[in-house]
Amino acid sequence: MLHRWGIDIHPTFPSLVPHTNPHFQPDNQTMISYCTKCLLPDTKPDLSFDEEGVCNACTNFANREEVNWEKRREELDTILARYRKTDESYWDCVVPVSGGKDSTFQVIKMLELGMNPLCVTATTCDLSDVGRENIENIKRLGVDLMEFSPNPNVRAKLNRIGITQVGDIAWPEHVGIFTIPVRAACQYKIPLIVWGENSQHEYGGPAAAVESNTLDRRWLEEFGGLLGMRVSDLVGQEGIKKKDLLPYVYPTDEELSSAGITGLFLGHYIPWDGYSNALLAQAYGFKTLTHTAEGSIVNYENLDNHQHGIHDYFKFLKFGFARATDIASLHIRRGRITREQGLDLVKRHDGKFPLSYMEKPLEDILDKIDMTVEEFTRICDKFTNKKIFEKDARGQLIKDRKGNLTKVNYDNP
Repeated sequence: MLHRWGIDIHPTFPSLVPHTNPHFQPDNQTMISYCTKCLLPDTKPDLSFDEEGVCNACTNFANREEVNWEKRREELDTILARYRKTDESYWDCVVPVSGGKDSTFQVIKMLELGMNPLCVTATTCDLSDVGRENIENIKRLGVDLMEFSPNPNVRAKLNRIGITQVGDIAWPEHVGIFTIPVRAACQYKIPLIVWGENSQHEYGGPAAAVESNTLDRRWLEEFGGLLGMRVSDLVGQEGIKKKDLLPYVYPTDEELSSAGITGLFLGHYIPWDGYSNALLAQAYGFKTLTHTAEGSIVNYENLDNHQHGIHDYFKFLKFGFARATDIASLHIRRGRITREQGLDLVKRHDGKFPLSYMEKPLEDILDKIDMTVEEFTRICDKFTNKKIFEKDARGQLIKDRKGNLTKVNYDNP
């Protein structure tokens, strides 16, 4: 994760398919409405606003003040005691990891609470050097780590199919985040899986998901990367066979029941904060970039995969916001920056054409999936919500010399 094994890929799962917002009007442009507290737009799937224009992500965060965190911590201790092997005969839990800030924090926390985790990761689609360093750092924390490497030839085909058909180059990674650790838990009969945050609580979502503190098959199918394209849809495309898709197939209900698999969101029991997670992770050897990641406003997340820039850019094309908006909104809620400061950062960094990511040129990133920049640009235009970007008199998207688009509006009128 992908910091992403910490389950903070939140804002993008619904972006696998073009989104129709009830606010959109059948005219040539659409004015975007923004939360009056943070910067999230009404184009974001599953986001809602109250009568004062405040989004449910901000409301959920404000409701944290009503939570008895001491009691929840006691609940966590009780759950972990139930699964802890007092005779130290086996692993106590599975912790999905990528080496990102959140999954590093999860491992630190489980060790702190006396658990013996089996860490499980799947190598990401285009692993960066710092991503590799951070995976190795998790091992140095003193845990067993199982690293699964899906067939890179098949995965490249899935990347290409994902970006071409549903506008998500990271489709195989989104799915593997959930399937591979769960398959490992079933295989080794380790019933408890410890995830990071419940992303639907942090970033807004259906009320039923907001209070969910366990992972089940229903949660995966609703939020876990399968929207827009099912694994079964891929058999026969580009020569892909059923056996090629084994890493991306979620265990059956029978397999889950046989192994007694359950999951919990650590963020349900501990107030979740990506920034403080990053600070703690750094104290334990986690590496960040020496510069702000392209399209972002920080240097401590989305460091493992060179394809992240493309993934975030498509979110911007579909919904008019991307990584910088997400992060700025998190910090606005926590009072670290003002809304005005966040808006300035978003205008400077959000939604830029991904000429590179972590200093790897776009041409080299696309070469791994056998795609040219010209073909990529055509696909970008295909998935762009043209109603929320400026166009010329002929109705064509206006781009600057670097290929950047301009939104119709960046804030409420």
